[in-house]
Amino acid sequence: MQHALITGASGAIGIALIRDLIAHGVKVTALLRPGSERNAAVSALQGVTVMECGLSELGEERIREKLQSAGPFDVFYHLAWAGTSGAARNDMDLQSANIAYTLDAVRLAHDLSCRRFIGVGSQAEYGRTQETLGEETPCRPENGYGIAKLGAGWMSRILCDQLGLEHVWTRVLSVYGPGDGKQSLISVLTDTLLSGESPRCTKGEQIWDYIFSGDAAEFLRRLADADADGRTFCIGSGRTQTLRAYMEQVRDAVSEFTGKAAPEIIYDRPYPEGQVMHLQTDITELSGLTGYMPETEFKDGILQILREKR
Repeated sequence: MQHALITGASGAIGIALIRDLIAHGVKVTALLRPGSERNAAVSALQGVTVMECGLSELGEERIREKLQSAGPFDVFYHLAWAGTSGAARNDMDLQSANIAYTLDAVRLAHDLSCRRFIGVGSQAEYGRTQETLGEETPCRPENGYGIAKLGAGWMSRILCDQLGLEHVWTRVLSVYGPGDGKQSLISVLTDTLLSGESPRCTKGEQIWDYIFSGDAAEFLRRLADADADGRTFCIGSGRTQTLRAYMEQVRDAVSEFTGKAAPEIIYDRPYPEGQVMHLQTDITELSGLTGYMPETEFKDGILQILREKR
């Protein structure tokens, strides 16, 4: 891989992927949503070419022509998605549009002569299950977001096959890292604790798998050249503990970072309807294929987030 094109590059995964690719000598062009306040973090990275392009613009001729002049490209990473949280997850028109945007991205990848299309899906494609997630785990999504991600993965694979592109789909578990959204649990915890207030959380009995964005990015980079065409992989750390244990490590990291005791976390909020209580994947096959095992300890990742917030 010499030149990668990335949509949705302003989130935690996208920023980490850009950094990882550039560190390994890969040229990067990032497509960013016009006017997003998060674009500045991408533009500040050294070595990345930035171009504003909304999801609805991926099929436009002017975008294709502009990118053709910036190419050639090898791999197309599609991370962009509209309506990833809150009520938007069940906005059926919006989620259906995301499938169409994904197919536009495949056609754009073909027109730019990319050899491989890598899509970033979600554990939401599985719904709630006690199983260890993997390529063969049955998918029973329970909201429009998960249904659309699942449909986008399947339909983009068929279209890639029709157009002669290699296709890899990933289902990412809980990612944390610099650039994470303000509404994520990790962002809410760190921001609240740094402000000197006590966050109010659920009991945190969920069994959970968090992966640092840099480790997720390493997997994504290696999947560009791995023998993975036509495959679906779950990306996680492969390690689990209770969500409460993770939250306590966040509190400890804030204490270490600030040099003073962080406020206590209050575990008194009820679980929301449809709460996933078990999130775990086996990454043995993915690690064997890519030759990589996640390296970042959870607390070390939190400390990196805190340093970048400074």
